[in-house]
Amino acid sequence: MKRSVYNSDHEAFRSSVRTFLDRHVWPRTEQFIDERAFPRDLWIEAGKLGFLGLGVPEHYGGSESGDYRYSALLGEELAHVSAALASSLSIHYDVVAPYLVELAGETQRRRWLPGFCSGELVTAIAMTEPSAGSDLAALRTTAVRDGDVWVLNGAKTFITNGCSADLVIVAASTSPARKARGITLFAVEAGTDGFTRGRKLDKVGQPEADTAELFFDDVRVPHGNVIGEVDGGFVHMMERLPQERLSAAVSNVANAAQILRETIEYAKERRAFGRPVGAFQYNKFRLAELVTQIEVSQAYVDQAIAAHAEGRLTAVDAAKAKWWSAHVQNEVIDACVQLHGGYGYMNEYRVARAWRDARVTPIWAGSNEIMKELIGRDLGL
Repeated sequence: MKRSVYNSDHEAFRSSVRTFLDRHVWPRTEQFIDERAFPRDLWIEAGKLGFLGLGVPEHYGGSESGDYRYSALLGEELAHVSAALASSLSIHYDVVAPYLVELAGETQRRRWLPGFCSGELVTAIAMTEPSAGSDLAALRTTAVRDGDVWVLNGAKTFITNGCSADLVIVAASTSPARKARGITLFAVEAGTDGFTRGRKLDKVGQPEADTAELFFDDVRVPHGNVIGEVDGGFVHMMERLPQERLSAAVSNVANAAQILRETIEYAKERRAFGRPVGAFQYNKFRLAELVTQIEVSQAYVDQAIAAHAEGRLTAVDAAKAKWWSAHVQNEVIDACVQLHGGYGYMNEYRVARAWRDARVTPIWAGSNEIMKELIGRDLGL
């Protein structure tokens, strides 16, 4: 089914993204996996083309697209290469950007956004803790005010860009008695005394996306580094989580669609018993099912993209897009592995790497179980 969410301007932008990927990403994918990181020069190249500042006003160095569909399209193209690439870059330009653009003060924006847009300042957001997981109200990281500074103590884990980030937005409890209503967001800069990074985590998949533990030991953060309102962090996060979940859904479907396209070509070329494996009725029917799953899922995600571009995407609809796309992504890619046979289990085949990479998507950005809980509550249950 032909998609209608993008116009000719968006498609021209898609061409520029593909050129960037052809020149700077595809030839180096094995290098990124081996080094377990995306090097800074890749961020700089993305910054030069305006990809990192799509939601940032021009006077701070951004490209200020004014249209979320450009961000979604960028996420799609990145996910065609790898889920890890989409995750690392989108955390920066799609997840962190709204906090700095919408909540930071003028001094903060002038200080951080130019480097944010150029790729010279990489960002991360630190919500998840070793003992809290999806329960943001149970944060144990604390911040206590001491005059003009806040003293931050605690730990975070599973932080994408955690090893490479120059600026991390950290959620901490500032009024423990108020629980969720007592969380504040702080911008913590690399090199601040007491702020250390643990090991680069050894994940099942997405090795090139650096993921780390972060530790805060009496970190003194200036009051001027508070993002948004004191004790307003939970509301700030809830207001921006739908965009993060939509971003995940965009990547999930795009990644699965690309691997499915590659699998269909494989099924046409790979022969068994004298004919292409795709010609066998079961495989033909299975591929028909998978294509339909992708196209139906894409239609829903496209509607969510359009709704968000118009400012009417609800948290519940974003939750639906997130959990369903993660479910479909894993089901489709698992079937693609099966269709590749023994080769599907070999690391040199993209389908095998994509299979591992996809397993995290029902867990992060709010687990699929949490998404269903949100949807169930909306049903009055």
